Amino acid sequence: MTGINPYLNFKGNTEEAFNFYKSIFGGEFTVVMRFKDLPPEAAVPGSDPEKIMHIALPIGKETILMGNDVAETTIGNNFFISINMHSEGEADLIFKGLSAGGKVTMPMQKVFWGAYFGMFKDKFDIQWMVSFDYNQK
Repeated sequence: MTGINPYLNFKGNTEEAFNFYKSIFGGEFTVVMRFKDLPPEAAVPGSDPEKIMHIALPIGKETILMGNDVAETTIGNNFFISINMHSEGEADLIFKGLSAGGKVTMPMQKVFWGAYFGMFKDKFDIQWMVSFDYNQK
């Protein structure tokens, strides 16, 4: 495993929140992707093109605070734990183990941003993202 990072969902004010976090933690955003930046096959119907699809702010040596804008969010479903793995095989193993008895919302698959990625809610109602980045350094 290369790291565990918090992934926060906001109801339309991700950019404001992350600018606030940046003012506290310092640093620079490593990624700012808006819905308008998505390739046509990954477009999210009804999304505001100027809203944040994905943003990342390093807040420590091995921790990245990440987030996005979502249509619906409530206390309890407004965050994920994101785990980055060293290989597809390791990602599959962790995904299968943690999702057992839970609900898979996106099976592990290759995605347009160059990763092997999946999402689920475990049997304790905790939301997880598992990823292997093909371009990791």
